[in-house]
Amino acid sequence: MTMVLTLIAGAGGRQNLPHVAGGVADTAGITGKPTWLADDACDLVLDAATSPAFAEASARAVIGEAEIDVLVQPATNRRKRLLVADMESTIIENEMLDELADFIGLRQEVSEITRRAMNGEIDFTAALEARVSLLAGLPEHVLEEAARRIRLRAGARQLIATMRAAGAATALVSSGFMSFAETVAVELGFDHVVANRLDLTAGCIAGTVAPPIVTGESKRETLLTLATDHDVPIQQSMAVGDGANDLPMLAAAGIGIAFHAKPAVASSARWRLDYADLTGLLYAQGYRKEEIIG
Repeated sequence: MTMVLTLIAGAGGRQNLPHVAGGVADTAGITGKPTWLADDACDLVLDAATSPAFAEASARAVIGEAEIDVLVQPATNRRKRLLVADMESTIIENEMLDELADFIGLRQEVSEITRRAMNGEIDFTAALEARVSLLAGLPEHVLEEAARRIRLRAGARQLIATMRAAGAATALVSSGFMSFAETVAVELGFDHVVANRLDLTAGCIAGTVAPPIVTGESKRETLLTLATDHDVPIQQSMAVGDGANDLPMLAAAGIGIAFHAKPAVASSARWRLDYADLTGLLYAQGYRKEEIIG
């Protein structure tokens, strides 16, 4: 099976990428020249005798502290026909519960709970319910005010537009709230959206989440269901997320990428992007810069 090693530079690693690519090839025993996808991304096809694990370890040793990501995967079925993406801190920069907590002066406290939950240090569902309970009594219009704070991640538009143009199905699957997820899904053109729903009463946030709660397991189940519904072999699916509750779907996907992930998630996921923006998911699939839309 032919394997490909992809190097993708973050903003601080672009100048070093040509030198690093040459060093990786020499150290890993790769005889072919790099195929340049863009000035910040290239592929190196591994020789048949080169161990993928050795090539990746060699690449990481050469990269050192440079802001360059490395992915090693089979060359076949690289271009995926299904994308399932987490929303908060992945497709958008925000954690929306933290934004809502800002309206009651508890942003710092809630943000710390969010961090611990996303790093897998505490139970996700219990942490979600505890944070939501603090919002009880907030007027419903605060949801609209918070939505105006949403900041899309760099590369989000290009990722969804390019994959949809290539015929892939796209889904936004969030343990956040539908009031925000629908806004993001419509703006970017996702085909499907799954998220939690806040209970509302008398024009205010009730402080509870309507069941069933979207968990890590339900994210995985959504990926598998959508693959079946769209007749996509699981090997041709891609998942991306940053939190501990994303790990089940990352493990189930054909390629599951931890994106700027919490430490425990980055260390557990098979593939990760620490520096690239979301266009890195396109380079991971072998798209060239001129093929990217937007």
